[in-house]
Amino acid sequence: MSSNRALLEVIALDAEDAVAARSGGADRLELVTDMAADGLTPPVAAFRAIRAAVDIPLRTMLRLADGFSAGGPEQADALVRAAEALREAGADEFVLGFLDDHGQPDLVTVERLLAVLDGCSWTFHRAIDRVADRDALRKQLADLPGLDTYLTAGSATGVDDGLPTLLAEAARAGEPGYEPRLLVGGGLRLEHVPRLMAGGVTAFHIGGAARPGGWAAPVDAAAVREWREALDA
Repeated sequence: MSSNRALLEVIALDAEDAVAARSGGADRLELVTDMAADGLTPPVAAFRAIRAAVDIPLRTMLRLADGFSAGGPEQADALVRAAEALREAGADEFVLGFLDDHGQPDLVTVERLLAVLDGCSWTFHRAIDRVADRDALRKQLADLPGLDTYLTAGSATGVDDGLPTLLAEAARAGEPGYEPRLLVGGGLRLEHVPRLMAGGVTAFHIGGAARPGGWAAPVDAAAVREWREALDA
């Protein structure tokens, strides 16, 4: 991927998805299971199958329940075990992010996981769209090792409502707390792309948009290619 080409990340549930997304022009995959719960940690076997099927970067979700709470200590322990198992299987990029009961970042859980990830690159996902103060969250997370991306729609309700926030944050790229790449996803449509790219957004994340047949159907390479061509135009 050339450095000035926009990044296209596609959600993959299995090796079939991964191959289709790769052939359509995806640069990176986000690996999850159970989209009914908005994407949870996939089994190690699924990671291994996808890793064997494609040669592009894979970011694996660390999340065991719907919502953005890590749960109690037992669930946090389970998250750590899941991260350890994925690391042992060769996973080297991740997606995570947790909030406490007050809508603040759950730094205890995040830092426990980062101890296991040991410097791996990771994305703080759409928990940022539910946080009480986005700017404060970015400053709180600014020094965490490996954090290189925020996946966000700019709003809990999606890109339609989040566009002003996304453009404002893209304009702050490079400021303290704004060094990580802005990866836009969540109700993202092709018609949003020109305005986002004009505002400096260089990374895009699609799930349902890659599956015209819905979540029960596999990723469609032609749908991914339509996005690739729009980003390259």
